[in-house]
Amino acid sequence: MTRSAGDTSALVMDDKSFAAIATMAKDEAGLVLPEGKMTMVQSRLRKRLLATGQPDYESYCRFVTSPAGENERRYMISALTTNVSHFFRESHHFDILRDKVVPVLLQKARNGQRVRIWSAGCSSGQEPYSISMCLHSAAPELVSKDVLILGTDIDPAILEKAEAAVYSEQQVSGIPGEMRNSYMELDRGSGQYRVNSAIRKIVRFRELNLLRDWPMKGQFDVIFCRNVVIYFDAQTQASLWPRFRQRIIDNGWIFLGHSERISDSAMRLFEPNGMTAYRAAANKAP
Repeated sequence: MTRSAGDTSALVMDDKSFAAIATMAKDEAGLVLPEGKMTMVQSRLRKRLLATGQPDYESYCRFVTSPAGENERRYMISALTTNVSHFFRESHHFDILRDKVVPVLLQKARNGQRVRIWSAGCSSGQEPYSISMCLHSAAPELVSKDVLILGTDIDPAILEKAEAAVYSEQQVSGIPGEMRNSYMELDRGSGQYRVNSAIRKIVRFRELNLLRDWPMKGQFDVIFCRNVVIYFDAQTQASLWPRFRQRIIDNGWIFLGHSERISDSAMRLFEPNGMTAYRAAANKAP
């Protein structure tokens, strides 16, 4: 049956389809989608339904759960993921990075050791680029050493934006004026700003699902995982804290979002050190 151009009844999600998609989102990426999110899910997946040629959400669910739809699951999760980021968001973390962490990292780099920082759930790149700007500004010598900032996200589409490193005037408003002048390049034709090559040079982006294997080798000095675990249920969050601890050096740092906290069961692995800032307890790796 062919539906008319004005017939949108097939583009209304039913309870069964929502339940199936919510289950997939939980299993694939740990995303928790309560029933109140049905309208949001329907809206975000409408383009995917049309892009795959499926006549309705029931058909889309059958397709995305089939072997033929395995690749589509990545695009489905991408569509369901909330991507909100700002330069120097929660600025107190960058104060800690500048004042407490960078001096230690600089001494480490001077001793010939590598420095590694991970931005987990990096969205469109503002966080890892903010970290790079902070390092360049606070310790120019440090960024000439073996330093790398890794930005990872589950959403391949948002990572393309992060790689492009192009932002609107509104998006760069959170960058302090001196840093904006030093580290951003204005395209006067488009009015867009691009992060300059020096800042981009020490940043790498990779697609990564936090619920799956983490292929990175070695440990990190600092992990930013802010406003990410808030979308996971308590059980999923609890499973991540020991994994993060394994990836942080003793006394290394992890920064969380303003409404996130490490669960009580994992607090033996971390020590609070500032607002939603924690240090990895020495000799307490799981």
